[in-house]
Amino acid sequence: MSTHADAPVANRNATARSRNRWFAQVGWRHLVGALAVAFSLFPILFVLSAALNPLGTLSSTELVPTGASLENFTNLFERTAFGRWFLNSLLLAGVASFASIFLSALAAYAFSRMRFAGRRVGLLSLLLIQMFPQFLAIVAIFLIFTKVTDLWPVIGFNTPWGLFLLYMGAALGANTWLMKGFFDTLPKELDESATVDGASHAQIFFRIMLPLVAPILAVTGLLAFIGSINEFVIANVFLTDTDSKTLAVGMFGLVAGERNNNFGIFAAGTLLTAIPTVLVFQILQRYIVNGLTAGAVKG
Repeated sequence: MSTHADAPVANRNATARSRNRWFAQVGWRHLVGALAVAFSLFPILFVLSAALNPLGTLSSTELVPTGASLENFTNLFERTAFGRWFLNSLLLAGVASFASIFLSALAAYAFSRMRFAGRRVGLLSLLLIQMFPQFLAIVAIFLIFTKVTDLWPVIGFNTPWGLFLLYMGAALGANTWLMKGFFDTLPKELDESATVDGASHAQIFFRIMLPLVAPILAVTGLLAFIGSINEFVIANVFLTDTDSKTLAVGMFGLVAGERNNNFGIFAAGTLLTAIPTVLVFQILQRYIVNGLTAGAVKG
């Protein structure tokens, strides 16, 4: 009789030990993941609530909005030049990221595959220049562009092309070093075989190398796009005209003086500003994943 009475207790103890073992091995990871997701989603939910808050003020914003409406989105386009800022940022970030990737890939291929005078000095110079933030030279750059604006207004102040040139100089060094390391992992037998078959350097670069380094192109392109569309310090100095501002500069102006009153409009703008970055990440995601799982060179 005692054996039958002790059976349920033994089963419960075994079940408890199994649960404890599961939590010790796997369960705590789910708990940490759930906490990380909650921590990440809280700011997004707060901004979404502020964007839907009909009062549009910071002091009245709650996690769950009362009487949600799209009035802040309407006021964003009616009271500000948000559409113009959005187009300026997309144009600047798209062109700057594409051009920086292309030029960085050319430089990385040359530094990785060719041997020429000044190669080592050039690489070290790029590395040393990247140690200093670009805004340290903001005074010198401002004085230079003061003259440039007088001589060539099309690439001076309040123009996206002048800011484009500045972004190019900031991105080339870091992107070149990242891509060079990726080019170094590709076997040189690929170049030699293509050269024996009569391929030129341009054909080797465009037809053989670029498809193999697609993962690093995706990574650097994503980083360049995010860096360009979110850059504020230099853009705030060079863009003062309302129609020439980017999203970062224009959105800052909404909360610089009346943070409480314009917070709802600002939150609506931040949600729309995140759309291009999310779309670019989704487009490039499979290239990044393929690069991490399959590698750059396939046999």
